[in-house]
Amino acid sequence: MKDTNRMAILRNPWGQMAVLGLATALLGGCVTVTAPDKPIVINLNINIKQEVVYRLDGKAKEVIDENAEIF
Repeated sequence: MKDTNRMAILRNPWGQMAVLGLATALLGGCVTVTAPDKPIVINLNINIKQEVVYRLDGKAKEVIDENAEIF
């Protein structure tokens, strides 16, 4: 017996995919992408600060003070 019901196509997985593809094609919109007229400007204000902390032991400080001309 042949199934003459109109919903028979939806019982078949291939029919479901066909209906889904048709609906997507008919209801899908068109997307257009255009470049802006003016260039895109990105302002980056970056401020980098570095703090160096050092300690010398007493003997090293004496050597530096004695030989200041080479440092």
